[in-house]
Amino acid sequence: MTRHPHSRRRSFLKAAGIGAVAALAGCTEDGADAAAATATEGTSTAEPAASVDVDRIAADPTDVPDPVDWSSPRTHDITLETKEVTAEIEPGVTFDYMTFDGQVPGPMVRVRRGDTVNLTLRSPEDSSLPHNIDFHAVYGPGGGANATTIGPGEEATIQFKATYPGVHIYHCAVPNMDHHISAGMFGAILVEPKEGLPEVDRELYFGQHEIYTDGETGEEGHHEWSVDAAKSEDPTYVAFNGEAYAFTEDGYGRIPVEQGDRVRIYLSNGGPNLSSSWHAIGNVWDKLYRDGDLVSDPGRFVETTPVEPGTVAAAEIETPVPGPIKVVDHSLTRVARKGLLGVLEVQGEEKPEIYDPDP
Repeated sequence: MTRHPHSRRRSFLKAAGIGAVAALAGCTEDGADAAAATATEGTSTAEPAASVDVDRIAADPTDVPDPVDWSSPRTHDITLETKEVTAEIEPGVTFDYMTFDGQVPGPMVRVRRGDTVNLTLRSPEDSSLPHNIDFHAVYGPGGGANATTIGPGEEATIQFKATYPGVHIYHCAVPNMDHHISAGMFGAILVEPKEGLPEVDRELYFGQHEIYTDGETGEEGHHEWSVDAAKSEDPTYVAFNGEAYAFTEDGYGRIPVEQGDRVRIYLSNGGPNLSSSWHAIGNVWDKLYRDGDLVSDPGRFVETTPVEPGTVAAAEIETPVPGPIKVVDHSLTRVARKGLLGVLEVQGEEKPEIYDPDP
């Protein structure tokens, strides 16, 4: 996906004013970035935007490991590297991220119940902080965090058996874990049941988190992480995959989906503090695997579901009607003003027997 400039959207919003949020109903991409209109030109106290280390921090939601196709236990050698990088939350707004493998969320790990994982965590010499990793799929002190706490230039390896199925979060768990998670250090490990998961046509993987900074939403310049904002649980941004409105027309583009595809979506809520009211506008969670539970009967036809911080949920949707499906947190100020929106674009033929916009 290619990132598109935000200048057109910003110019529109500054002209329209903050009332554009109400006028542009249905959480359109233009209306979603109305937060940018609240930043007053000439009053910024932020430092100038910093040079970026990477052009993109947002993980590609389509980058999901293939489903399990083996029927006996395997051993997996997995290495994750901590990377501290400066990147843009949105154009003109830079932030110092902390990541696993240079992306938010960290890569999905996918194994089968009963498999063994040899997990190595590595930190480059130019890192500035200690890091570790807590897998919620691990029986063991700190979910492995105790044994994987490393400093710059160090690495540590643990071995664990994936004893229980489900889709679980992993995250950094050093004492300042709220900072490290807010800055991007979380991901998901999917432990498939021994019988596997039902087949679907597409799978997508998102990570939701709050970014607490010393700046205002949409204020251009370099934003530093703010402990005061974190204590107040008042985020500057709430984002999918580390960037404001990344998967919209003005970001990397909508995510294309073929009409008729059954799509399974995984949402890892890193938090560190806020629950998500996960909802798909113009659709319904046809099957919902609450709290990462892949073995109980899924919920059916659920409109909105809570996803608590420190939890991964999975849900499936049907796509009979062409057009956008907007994936949001139904705490809608986060959508309209804080950056939280991702859009799927169902491509296909009109189905007036299901939905007719102009009968």
